[in-house]
Amino acid sequence: MKKLVKAELKRVQKFAVDVTLDPDTAHPELILSDEGKQVKHGDVTKNLPNNPERFSIEPCVLGKQSFSSGRFYFEVQVKGKTEWDLGVARESINRKEDIPLSPQNGYWTVWLRNVKEYKALAQSHFRLSLKSQPQKVGVFVDYEEGLVSFYDVDAAALIYSFTGCSFKEKLFPYFCPSLNDGGLNSAPLIISPVGVN
Repeated sequence: MKKLVKAELKRVQKFAVDVTLDPDTAHPELILSDEGKQVKHGDVTKNLPNNPERFSIEPCVLGKQSFSSGRFYFEVQVKGKTEWDLGVARESINRKEDIPLSPQNGYWTVWLRNVKEYKALAQSHFRLSLKSQPQKVGVFVDYEEGLVSFYDVDAAALIYSFTGCSFKEKLFPYFCPSLNDGGLNSAPLIISPVGVN
């Protein structure tokens, strides 16, 4: 089984894309690195224009790159974090209200809460029992197939797959580093070069 997943991971890694964070979508409390590869929560609300694409309630940010066909893959380092959300979101999501993450609302995501509680945010939240805590998560989308898969890159293990999805608009990589939590969750989410451990 492990060998199969390892081969599958190698296959999807071939669809790696270069993702950078879009500062115009970032919640005002998020701190983005200059090169747009890292994001963390900063506890301080910056005075930024409340443009339509900016998240104003949830501490989230989207990737600059959007995809409306084909396959794409990216990896995110989640090491040292106690909470995070990752995945993809459709362009028309509501960015101004606290909307539950679910495919009906335009989000295909997994999250971590309380250091070790992993869930796939499907129609009903689906608790995941993982053998190890992922340090790096790979996200693969096949637009035409309606597939979103999440991988534990170092363990070469499949975390979860959303299947039978129906995509009708642009998808954007979605990142939520969650709150700083008094420094307990201060580590950034880092978009990593694929295939570099």
